Amino acid sequence: MESKVTKIGVLTSGGDAPGMNAAIRAVVRTGIYHNLEVYGIMRGYMGMIDNDIFKMESKTVANIIQRGGTILKTARCKEFYTIEGRKKAYENLKEFGIDGLVVIGGDGSFRGAQIFSHEFDIPCIGLPGTIDKDIAGTDFTIGFDTAVNTAVDAIDKVRDTADAHDRLFIIEVMGRDSGYIALHSGVATGAENILIPERKTDVESVVKALEEKHGRKKLVNIIVVAEGESFGAVELAKVITERIPDQEVRVTILGHIQRGGSPTCFDRLIASRMGYAAVECLIAGKFNVFVGILNNKMHYIPLDQAIKQKQKISEDWMKIVKILSS
Repeated sequence: MESKVTKIGVLTSGGDAPGMNAAIRAVVRTGIYHNLEVYGIMRGYMGMIDNDIFKMESKTVANIIQRGGTILKTARCKEFYTIEGRKKAYENLKEFGIDGLVVIGGDGSFRGAQIFSHEFDIPCIGLPGTIDKDIAGTDFTIGFDTAVNTAVDAIDKVRDTADAHDRLFIIEVMGRDSGYIALHSGVATGAENILIPERKTDVESVVKALEEKHGRKKLVNIIVVAEGESFGAVELAKVITERIPDQEVRVTILGHIQRGGSPTCFDRLIASRMGYAAVECLIAGKFNVFVGILNNKMHYIPLDQAIKQKQKISEDWMKIVKILSS
């Protein structure tokens, strides 16, 4: 890995996130600016194995910065978990002369990149493309801001109908292992309770708080629940209906609308900065790192450290939730 990088491959892996196209655009145009050849790899690691690789030009990434999803598409790839699959992927990259990779994805994508780079002589740079904001070492991940704004817009609309009918709405947002979308969207919309995977749900305290509010005629309530929360939105609705029979309860599951849509200005900016920084890393010989942003400055940590850490929700946030929802 001491040799100079001359040809870069870029791929998107795992769940799609708004802003991935902005990151792809930045990688391609920064690479071309430095006289490097840049190749797009379709469908993540599956495209590496299937040899679905093509050369990208500046015009290839024209008019994509505002688009959600990813022009390179994404897929899960069980074959890449095997040494045989990774060897096949490596051989395909060598056919094109690709000697550097930019992997845009989440924790699982970084894990694959870290293993691959250790087994073969392909340096990898990771860019955090995940709406869950669950990767330690960066204040922001590509797609999180857009996903939260989508959730906030939806919750605001639900609150309008909740207010019109004096109803309790339990709104499930994405976040299988991380509660950041629930936390941020819940605080931003004035939710009366926020349930996240990082904290065990005390159903009794939730019900008691609702009973107290119901007693003082506060009938409009919003509870935001992350999909990975242990109790579940539907089950919670059943318990509340049983305990407070005259409280109308509705469940709204926002689902994959949070993944789609045009990325916000903020997501376009951080994706562009990260994509640019990834190419600069490869040129400078700073290999096998993940590119993040801390305190508005670019931050680099080794991939093998990045995959061992998880972004933690501070106690300050939980205190804010408790005080503001009372």
